[in-house]
Amino acid sequence: MELTSKQRAQLRGLANGIDTIVHIGKDGIGENLIKQVNDALEARELIKCRVLENSMLTAREAADTLSVTARAEVVQVIGTKFVLFRQSHNKEKRDKIILVRR
Repeated sequence: MELTSKQRAQLRGLANGIDTIVHIGKDGIGENLIKQVNDALEARELIKCRVLENSMLTAREAADTLSVTARAEVVQVIGTKFVLFRQSHNKEKRDKIILVRR
């Protein structure tokens, strides 16, 4: 799903109120981290990640890699943090994010 600029703006606004839940350290992006990201996206749809100082990756590199492996959209990258979004296909999920279509 390709996000429009209005949808990105909407998601950036929502991301301001969420805590960072994924931290990428010196080990970089491995199978466990990818599983953690997939689990978090399934539960929340919108997550904030942070690249720690001891990592060999930049936030942009990590965001680009994780967006491909997790089939998610990069919403925003600022400094050492980035936000990913993946709409859940779980119809029973009660707190789904509804995106504007314009």
